[in-house]
Amino acid sequence: MSAPARRRVMIYVQHLLGIGHLQRSAIVARACADAGLEAMLVSGGAPVPDLDLRGVRFVQLPPTVAADPSFKVLLDAEGRPVDDAWKARRRDRLLELWRGFHPHALVIELYPFGRRLMRFELLPLLEAAQAAAQRPVIVSSARDVLQDNEDNAARLQKMLEAFERYFDWALVHGDPAFIPFERTFPHTARIAARIAYTGYVVDRQPPATESAHGGQLGAGEVLVSAGGGAFGATLLETALRARPHTSLADRVWRVRAGVEPQPGRIEALRSLAAGDARVIVEPNRPDFRQRLRHCLLSVSQAGYNTLLETLQASARAVMVPYVGRKETEQTLRARLLAERGAIDIVEEAALSPQTLASAIDRAVDRPRPAPVMIDTNGAARSAELLAQWTATLQW
Repeated sequence: MSAPARRRVMIYVQHLLGIGHLQRSAIVARACADAGLEAMLVSGGAPVPDLDLRGVRFVQLPPTVAADPSFKVLLDAEGRPVDDAWKARRRDRLLELWRGFHPHALVIELYPFGRRLMRFELLPLLEAAQAAAQRPVIVSSARDVLQDNEDNAARLQKMLEAFERYFDWALVHGDPAFIPFERTFPHTARIAARIAYTGYVVDRQPPATESAHGGQLGAGEVLVSAGGGAFGATLLETALRARPHTSLADRVWRVRAGVEPQPGRIEALRSLAAGDARVIVEPNRPDFRQRLRHCLLSVSQAGYNTLLETLQASARAVMVPYVGRKETEQTLRARLLAERGAIDIVEEAALSPQTLASAIDRAVDRPRPAPVMIDTNGAARSAELLAQWTATLQW
């Protein structure tokens, strides 16, 4: 008797500004592959180089990004607003992928708890999946904190209605002992039976071999970063202006300028260092986690992935939560960790070379933080749950 075919999991992700959503979904997809599932990751955002996709089938849709943090206008790969014909082509391509892969589990990252802008393709996909003769398990993959909005009550109600209509489960990538989902989604009790906390998603594999560097890549450096770099220019510039006012001015400062920095951005940042060879400005590279483990201090925004990687590395860190158009997600998580002594924070509204320099000197004078006891097994647990939910399907 032949062995049964592997269960197939299709994960859809759309990153619009940063790259954190794609990175988190890639980690979950790799965990699915490691657990013996056949994983397909479908990305609708801009391509990201050096993404670790071992064992995962990756499909890039025609890419789109948000024009700005209002998330009201989508741009195509050439920077033009997308039209109805473009949306129809992408919708059809997504449906074609779903039919061809025939997944046992369809995982939609963030929706219905975000990504309303993508309903032109997600609603047809969900309708088709729900009506299929061989219906997959339909799962929302959500982070621990939802974004607050001025019209929050109406949006939250629509999120609830869409979840109850289309979804079987929600994978919440967080730890309820740290931040319960109801902290930002008041309808949690209504769908509690369909929520599964996974723990936080972070790559738990050891960083790549560092033998060529004696295992101490980045030792003694100040590591400055802003995630994917879409809206981190102010932080990077402020860090370089703060540098002469800190006790670490004689150290190497390594500034990561983003995945694909805008033309002239690296040169502009280098000019702030006035030719000092101890300041290294470069694009993002895959060795971030290694350098984070050994750096003297990290200065960064407080995105989900960066925050978790910083905790994993037990790095001294000063973080500036991104607030954009009244965003609250990074601030909530960062403040709670600052209260536990895991990180130092500077609120974006108070950011200046002087406030950042003071925070840097306070942080570097303290011992490396003790590990924070929160669940970080989110990737493996997500894969385990998807395997469990699909195992009972009789096809």
